[in-house]
Amino acid sequence: MLKKYLITGLLIWVPLAFTIWVLVQIVSFMDGTLLLLPPPWRPESWLGFPLPGAGLVLSALVLLLTGMAAANIMGQRLVGWWEALLSRIPIVRSIYSSVKQVSDTLLAQDGHSFRRAVLVEFPQRGQWTIAFVVGTPSDRVAPHLRKDSLVVYVPTAPNPTSGYTLIVPPDEVRDLDMSVDDALKFVISLGVVGADGPPKDSSKGHT
Repeated sequence: MLKKYLITGLLIWVPLAFTIWVLVQIVSFMDGTLLLLPPPWRPESWLGFPLPGAGLVLSALVLLLTGMAAANIMGQRLVGWWEALLSRIPIVRSIYSSVKQVSDTLLAQDGHSFRRAVLVEFPQRGQWTIAFVVGTPSDRVAPHLRKDSLVVYVPTAPNPTSGYTLIVPPDEVRDLDMSVDDALKFVISLGVVGADGPPKDSSKGHT
């Protein structure tokens, strides 16, 4: 009974403690952005004590103002000029372009983000893993493949930000009755958190 109670307690406290730890790390990191402000502008200078979370509010405000500024014509021109400048710096160009392509893929709202969760045979035949359809091959790659080939991203567990990019024919992809969010939970939880529903062959009625 003691072992049962101990495991039950761990099941309650471990996810809660990990969640709190992650939130504390995020808030602490964001609070570091306050160092960018002049000392008289920092909350502790006019409150008399540090204010946890103020950096998070500042970061959210900066992101909001940046998004609003980039939404107009002048802002778009400024962003284009900035990206053109970075593209001329050899080392910075490689890092910035790579990170930008990944962020555009993950965060874009125009159809370039993860579209749906699927099953693919990986790393070898007879072994299946969850993947995410990203899109279709680029113009430079497409001529060497089937016209209906798909680009899928296979994440690693428990860190889905690393993984493998595969180009596969659609008849080797099975659609899942699972949302992208649920599929990510499945990967992050090492398969513990899943969703019911058998896979269906995407080659039937899918283009």
